Amino acid sequence: MNDEVRELLKLSTMTLATCGLKGEPHAAAVYFVADGLKLYFFSDANSQHSQDLRENPRAAVAIYPDVWEWQEIKGIQMRGWAKAIVEEAEWQSIWEKYQRKFPFVKHLKAVVARNVLYGFEPFWLRWMDNRYGLGHKQEWQLK
Repeated sequence: MNDEVRELLKLSTMTLATCGLKGEPHAAAVYFVADGLKLYFFSDANSQHSQDLRENPRAAVAIYPDVWEWQEIKGIQMRGWAKAIVEEAEWQSIWEKYQRKFPFVKHLKAVVARNVLYGFEPFWLRWMDNRYGLGHKQEWQLK
């Protein structure tokens, strides 16, 4: 992983793509925190992507900043598995990280506690950055 990937992991939102057993794709923007390459996000248990993940834990994510020129397009794409985090110590550790990244959630702990914390572990990552040329990319098979 390079420094540019690390910088992109500091962004606040990612697009999460899921697919249920019937094959219907779904994409949603979610806030996330990163611990290395493992990404964590909270979601309502009844959301479409939560329902999808219960049926099929495979998912994909895209993380990218908003830009207005093609030369500025950059981001990361990952494929992996997402699962609910139920272990209390891990949940608490991520909750602390989440509060540091998103201070407004400190007042929403009761709401957040009613949601599911997911951990996304990638097995494949693509970094692309048009500043180095149209379609410049590098890929890693992680597992």
